[in-house]
Amino acid sequence: MSVSIATRKKAESLRDQIRHHNHRYHVLDDPEIPDAEYDRLLRELVALEAEHAELVSADSPTQRVGDTPLSAFGTVQHELPMLSLGNAFSEDELRDFHRRVLDRLELDDQAELIYAAEPKLDGAAVSLMYENGVLARGATRGDGTKGEDITHNVRTIEAVPLRLIGKGYPARLEVRGEVFMPKAGFEAYNAKARAAGEKTFVNPRNAAAGSLRQLDPKLTAERPLDMYAYSIGVAAGGHLPTRHSEIIDRLRDWGIKVCPERCVVNGVEGCLAFYRSMGERRNELSYEMDGVVYKVDSLQMQAELGFVSRAPRWAIAHKFPAQEELTVVEDVEFQVGRTGAVTPVARLKPVFVGGVTVSNATLHNIEELHRKDVRIGDTVIVRRAGDVIPEVASVILDRRPKGTRRIQLPKNCPVCNSHVVREEGEAVARCTAGVFCAAQRTEALKHFVSRRALDIEGFGAKLVEQLVATDRLKTPADIFQLSSGELAELDRMGKKSADNLMRSIQASKSTTLARFLFALGIREVGEATAASIAAHFGSLDNVVAATEQDLQSVRDVGPVVATRVKSFFAEAHNLEVIARLREYGVVWPESDPIEATEDGVLFGKTFVITGTLPTMTRDAAKDLIQSAAGKVTSSISAKTDYLVAGEKAGSKLSKAEKLKVAILDEAALLDLISR
Repeated sequence: MSVSIATRKKAESLRDQIRHHNHRYHVLDDPEIPDAEYDRLLRELVALEAEHAELVSADSPTQRVGDTPLSAFGTVQHELPMLSLGNAFSEDELRDFHRRVLDRLELDDQAELIYAAEPKLDGAAVSLMYENGVLARGATRGDGTKGEDITHNVRTIEAVPLRLIGKGYPARLEVRGEVFMPKAGFEAYNAKARAAGEKTFVNPRNAAAGSLRQLDPKLTAERPLDMYAYSIGVAAGGHLPTRHSEIIDRLRDWGIKVCPERCVVNGVEGCLAFYRSMGERRNELSYEMDGVVYKVDSLQMQAELGFVSRAPRWAIAHKFPAQEELTVVEDVEFQVGRTGAVTPVARLKPVFVGGVTVSNATLHNIEELHRKDVRIGDTVIVRRAGDVIPEVASVILDRRPKGTRRIQLPKNCPVCNSHVVREEGEAVARCTAGVFCAAQRTEALKHFVSRRALDIEGFGAKLVEQLVATDRLKTPADIFQLSSGELAELDRMGKKSADNLMRSIQASKSTTLARFLFALGIREVGEATAASIAAHFGSLDNVVAATEQDLQSVRDVGPVVATRVKSFFAEAHNLEVIARLREYGVVWPESDPIEATEDGVLFGKTFVITGTLPTMTRDAAKDLIQSAAGKVTSSISAKTDYLVAGEKAGSKLSKAEKLKVAILDEAALLDLISR
């Protein structure tokens, strides 16, 4: 029997009312009706949908209890990476960040620079994709590139709207935010668990992350989770404001919950005032926070500032003082890393710091160990700030037992017994054996298969250690000669796991030049530097043939990095391994090298582009200028040589005229380049 139009209208009316009241309660914190009336509306909708099953829709407020349990989470590839933030642990570090922003924007110290400031919540980062206003997918941050599909779980969180309200949202809108467990909910949940003799959560952060990763969404629905949005990712099919703070306001209008303590501040002093205010209010807030975040508010300036490695240059997390505890050093051991670095590590009497139990702490290098004079038996202060590796902050000398001895750098590698040397001017000591040292070989291979390098899924650390221990893996090329049969015979493996790993190994053969260069583990060459080198030279053959002077022409490559790269490719055994990798099918797309040298006709000239140009976009004009070795910035200053102005040029045109900056139209720009 078909449902009448009147019944359909009644159901939709109830849904609209409930969405409205959810927005008032969860987002605005300003309910209009008592809980009893809200419950009455929800019960009426539940009864109507129960009577007419065809009325039930995925975005109905009744559909929050979750589907049947999953056997495993799917993988979500983020269309735009979910980047992490750099950290500032002191006022000086924040001022350094602010100074770098001013320098890159070519603003003087007196210039006004607006930041959007907000608390840094201690929870789990998530991505919510809305299509035509309806929640289509939820995902964890994962490694920033790939996350886990947690759609069924985020649908159970009351603060996450299943359908956006209002008008004007993009057809595809990715909302990014932090799922957290409020303090009161955390305490209540743990009290209930203790009473039932069940396991309690260590801290609200673990509670939020663990709740999102339940295979049974009904368990997630039982957890008191909340969410605040802090940014957007993908936005297609609509127009958004040009300031971060205004975008957050717009999200609030569309029914997305955002942090009420956010603020817009002016300059570094405004940031510091917000930091102090939040520090004073920290204990009275309903949620846990471990610092505050500052973001340059202008999206145009954000684009100008860009990114470094996996973090934006236009944002930073200002952490609250680290949490510290006392414990005892039971031993000091030396570990060997993939570059041969011999690093002292303190083995501690386990102590609970910052929500986790700590039994190891870094001592960084022998110079730092001697500066702090850490000895076995010492009582020390252990510091843990957020996700930073725990460290020994200082020694309580009054508690030092008699007979302790100063720790000395070992003369021989603790793994392979080769000589340990410390180069002049370097704090780090290194094993001299290279990849002939099992520890270096193991760590180098772990790096090669890691997510950010060749990304061989399922090739974990324990497996690498097993294969190195039996001498089955000596170089990265040996990975591509493994067979399913021999893998299946290893500990904690089986035929299915071996077959899956072989598929991952096969898939990893198709990579990029940037990933391949990073995977090689060249000292001082991180992800960002590898990407710059790959983009500049276009092919591996060009990189191998480059001189140190050629390498130093790459952005972010100085004399030290250039020497490291040249030395790596000068080693015959490294070239042999690369040749074998290519022979076994490891490939990547190559391109023509970038030619942006002093030969470019615009070398040394700085441009700003504004307004609408007749035949090309501003991005196209920017590419054209950069291809001729010119520099493009976002703001006018006395250092600007030319303003390229189209229609509706606005305030930048006025400022250029005031500063007597040369003004070009599109035709004049093309003429200048053609000369």
